[in-house]
Amino acid sequence: MKKKSPLLKILGAIVLLAAGVFLGKTFFGQKSVETVPIPSTMKYRNVGITTDSTQVASSKEFTGKIIEVKNGGSIQDAVKEANPGDLIRVYPGTYSENVYVDKDDISLQGVVINGEWPTLDGKKEINDAFLYSGNGILIENFKIINYKGNGVMGQAGNNFVIRNNWVIDTGVYGIFPQYGKNGLIEHNVLSEIEDAAIYVGMCDNVDVLHNEVFDNVAGIEIENSRHCLVENNYAHNNTGGLLAFVTPGLPIKTTFDVILRNNFVVNNNHENFGAPGSTVAGIPAGTGILIMAADDVIVENNIITGNNNTGITIVDLATGAPRANDPNSEGNPDRVVILDNIMFDNGNEPTGEIKAIMLTQMDSKGPDIFAYGGGTGSTIRDKNRYRTFGLGDYGIAQITDTKDILTYMTPGPVPPRSVGKEELGELTYYGVCAGCHAFGTRLIGPPTEILQAIHHNNPQGIVDYINNPKNLREEYPEMPPQDYLSDEAKMAVAEYILALKE
Repeated sequence: MKKKSPLLKILGAIVLLAAGVFLGKTFFGQKSVETVPIPSTMKYRNVGITTDSTQVASSKEFTGKIIEVKNGGSIQDAVKEANPGDLIRVYPGTYSENVYVDKDDISLQGVVINGEWPTLDGKKEINDAFLYSGNGILIENFKIINYKGNGVMGQAGNNFVIRNNWVIDTGVYGIFPQYGKNGLIEHNVLSEIEDAAIYVGMCDNVDVLHNEVFDNVAGIEIENSRHCLVENNYAHNNTGGLLAFVTPGLPIKTTFDVILRNNFVVNNNHENFGAPGSTVAGIPAGTGILIMAADDVIVENNIITGNNNTGITIVDLATGAPRANDPNSEGNPDRVVILDNIMFDNGNEPTGEIKAIMLTQMDSKGPDIFAYGGGTGSTIRDKNRYRTFGLGDYGIAQITDTKDILTYMTPGPVPPRSVGKEELGELTYYGVCAGCHAFGTRLIGPPTEILQAIHHNNPQGIVDYINNPKNLREEYPEMPPQDYLSDEAKMAVAEYILALKE
């Protein structure tokens, strides 16, 4: 194994210092302004004219209504008043509520005045801050704290923008788009999340840019999703920094075409405080990047340092999730590409299986890159640059960079899903239930087959539980009521769950 030179370490430290200055100016150095601009929307989002992902490619005048919410008012009441195309402006104050948006093309914009933010405070009593099922939703400039479930959760909404928010201690997930397409998550700061700070679940065409995630179990997680770009993020002091993997038992079976590029992945050594038995509870502290059963993942131009277990871990499901049982999930990480990255001071305190395996090599340190298990077609640009284990079958990468890929968002907005009565149950399951329930494995709640056994031939029993959940199992957290769903959706998803086959 080849060690890095002291000069490279010094250069890396300088780059990290510069990143800290940049992030400080980005998140804390902005001056307040009296005139709040109309936010750009996703309707004419650009993919080729400029590298600025928030630039509007085609001009479209704002023609909607502006609804203002002041301290003491209700954001949810404003949503009820709003029509597609309207802008809801929320001024500094504390708002303790759950906001559910089931309309299309609604923009929610916090107004920051002299450093004072509009703050959604769940007081550890409310489950979610923002839930949206509408398409074309924008949520920006909010401070979100003390919720039990999620800061922002998307439920099958397409064409979303979530940006410039503080999300702190919001329970299971921070920002969680589920089963959405064509989205942008950028310039957010997230911490103290017990599962994933940013969790892109069963989505397509999502860019995750310029975010800071720290003091979480998982920093940024791309799960059962395709065509995702994770770039220019600062992931530090999490249990695991960046993750791309397949969770078996979910309706979408694959993760592929993911680029992890130009990120700072630093000192991700936080103790794992995930819920016992959950998928992320198995992430070892000290994990910089984890790729599990995901295909066509490119790791490029990241600074990966100070992660005490490994810099990059690449494993199959048999290694990373041995208790999972989903014959329809192909469990190997295929065609992973490692391009040029700066890696040093990783693996100083390896743990668990990696520690044991490295001891068989007469080495007490973990490697920069660790690969174990199945998978074919993977390549690396220059493995002699790094301390590695398990890369014997890796070929030489046939590409040098991905600079021709500016974004994975679509050239224009994708159409809303057509939902008839037959599709309503499936859409509700994908968009709402699959974030916590899967076949043959534990996510947050009980596996789906347990729900089927409890409520066999009794869809009304599931509906009753949705309306008034009770915590019947100490080993699982309390499920929040989903009473915002229509009666038709509740019955449709109950029937879908009972009919579902693995």
